[in-house]
Amino acid sequence: MQSEKKVIGLIMVAALGYFVDIYDLIVFNVVKNESLMALGFTGEALKSNEIYLFNIQMTGMLLGGLLWGVLGDKKGRVSVLFGSIFMYSAANIANAFVTSIDQYAFWRFVAGLGLAGELGAGITLVSESMHREKRGYGTMIIVTFGALGAVVASLVGKSFGWQTTYIVGGCMGLLLLLLRAGAFESGLYENAKKQLNVKKGSLLTLLSTKQNVLKYLACIVIGLPIWFVIGVLINLSNRFGLENGVSIDVADSVMYAYLGLSIGDLLSGILSQWLRSRKKVVMGYLAACFVLIIVFVFNTQVDVFYYKWMCFLLGASTGYWALFVTIASEQFGTNIRSTVTNTVPNFVRGAVVPITLSFKSLIPYMGLFNAAFTVGLVCLLLAVLGTWFVAESFSKDLDYYELD
Repeated sequence: MQSEKKVIGLIMVAALGYFVDIYDLIVFNVVKNESLMALGFTGEALKSNEIYLFNIQMTGMLLGGLLWGVLGDKKGRVSVLFGSIFMYSAANIANAFVTSIDQYAFWRFVAGLGLAGELGAGITLVSESMHREKRGYGTMIIVTFGALGAVVASLVGKSFGWQTTYIVGGCMGLLLLLLRAGAFESGLYENAKKQLNVKKGSLLTLLSTKQNVLKYLACIVIGLPIWFVIGVLINLSNRFGLENGVSIDVADSVMYAYLGLSIGDLLSGILSQWLRSRKKVVMGYLAACFVLIIVFVFNTQVDVFYYKWMCFLLGASTGYWALFVTIASEQFGTNIRSTVTNTVPNFVRGAVVPITLSFKSLIPYMGLFNAAFTVGLVCLLLAVLGTWFVAESFSKDLDYYELD
């Protein structure tokens, strides 16, 4: 294990990196209308390009998860951490100066590629560098602080123009690179580099056995309810409000949801340490999320204040993101740990596309609210099955390798 001072510095770097990561991930949803209107789009053209750009960004994240994950196992976690921060920071500054939809799409794709690497690298580094009994606190701090990046993105987006909002995010990331000296490679990875007979970052190793495949899929589905809530209930909260005669500002919904998510991650991390269990806490959060989805979808006695509180509570109930990513990181050996820890959360983020498409395809047959409940229920059931399937990983020794 590294010295406590060095580990604290590493946690700070990873937490700040994730703060900027979430800022830049959310910023498009905050400024999309204003930025597309500035490019001359209105009405249906504006709506279709919103979807187009969002899907381009998510495609970049899916590909980036694979790219950075494999590189993290082959070249090191620290290089991925700072390489990804540089890429998405530069892309977001470039986003401020686009003059066409093609330029906008290109830089959202590049931003997506970059955004895919920071969290996985940070979680892997911290998990491998801290004592097995305490690493849950490290990942908790990273995600709890990082989630506040969405709050800042909402506040900056409402206070300044869309170009300034992009530039602020990019500059924060570039300033973070100055802290590079505070990061160090994990001892477990340094030892793994010496094992010349062990394949590193191999997708074939990851998928070499049925057990590995099932375990990997289980890790992914655990996170589905988080992005159902964010992608459907929060990002489309204005549609739910409109059905009930209430005008909702999506930027406010995002801000309150991520405030809740930050507090939820803090509590879930503490509970996990107290109970010495990841799985029990995740199951409890899934139960709370189920109840809140029912209330959000079917309660019609609502106003703006109610929706703000519901967004906050829904965010809190999905505040097990740190546990979810930590569970994935702890399920596999050092030689493919970065690959898993980077790809799993990005596949979950990418799943927001089929989730929202499924939701929208069901609306003509079931109505807005029943469609939301049905898709949410499926996500929750899959998450329960995934949580039940994976092994409890609290205080698990991570010094081992996966062999073909």
